[in-house]
Amino acid sequence: MAVSPPSPRVTISDVARHAGVSVTTVSHALNGRGQVDPATRRKVEETARALGYRPNRHAQRLRTGGSSMIALMSSMPFAVAGGPSRLGFLMEVASVAASSALERGMAMVLVPPLESGQSPLDILDVDGALIIEPSADDRQLADLTARGLPVVSIGRPGGDAHGAVPYVDLLSGPTVQMLLAHLQARGARQIALVLGAAQRTSYAQAELAYRQMVDASGMDHIALRLDEARGEAGGRDAARLLLAAHPQIDAFLVLVDVFAVGVAQHLQQAGLRVPEDVMIATRYDGIRARTCEPPLTAVNLHLDQVARLAIDLLFERLRGNAGRQAVQSPMPELVARASTR
Repeated sequence: MAVSPPSPRVTISDVARHAGVSVTTVSHALNGRGQVDPATRRKVEETARALGYRPNRHAQRLRTGGSSMIALMSSMPFAVAGGPSRLGFLMEVASVAASSALERGMAMVLVPPLESGQSPLDILDVDGALIIEPSADDRQLADLTARGLPVVSIGRPGGDAHGAVPYVDLLSGPTVQMLLAHLQARGARQIALVLGAAQRTSYAQAELAYRQMVDASGMDHIALRLDEARGEAGGRDAARLLLAAHPQIDAFLVLVDVFAVGVAQHLQQAGLRVPEDVMIATRYDGIRARTCEPPLTAVNLHLDQVARLAIDLLFERLRGNAGRQAVQSPMPELVARASTR
């Protein structure tokens, strides 16, 4: 689903023109201020509903000096974004983003992935949002842009949205190239790639880097996409299926950390030694990578700095400054651990 530029927002002037009253009357009628005739108030309210008018609350708050509230959202299913530890990618970004937002007079609410299908924006009154790695058909991103809310993506959005939504580039291509080069330097002769099934830019860039490495090295192209909601069980099944079909695999590059933990579990159950028989590396250096047995080689994405850059970019949009479309994150750093040593 391509994300189109938001439709022109219905303004208070539009409501006033259709209701045949002044802008001041509309403001007083909708905000319960001043002396407004009850019949006029009803007419204004009905006109506002018919036009789909929503008050530009972040502009009001910025003018009056009141606090704004922003949302941090993830397009990842809960198995990836949080999981049993509640300490995934989402929470690491949240811890820094909340502090950075507060320094600018904004409160931040963490919006967990909703499985009910209900839009969080039907419940929350927010002025803008950060969204983590939205896919090409991300409904939350489409909802945010349709409502005309300022939004910044952490990671380049999938599909056509990267032209309409500002973002912090996580440098997924260089990250995967770094991990593949590390595995090859450690002696890997047949690397398998495991990644999510969603249409995310990070996955597309990983596939491109992997394909280039395969073409240059003469390795077989062995890649598998999984539904992110399958969590560790998906990783275990992926390792079992790929090793049964390609017993020559001596390394796995697993983009999603929860899948990587599942791969490690299967290797142990199958009696394969890590890293002597099979190596494993993943992208995100989070608690899953650090506490896996053995600990997994991963990449420091500098999420603390990424979160601050995203808040800066969103604050610019809240202030009406749409100059910067993309900001580059710091260069990722390899964190080599026992799974590849």
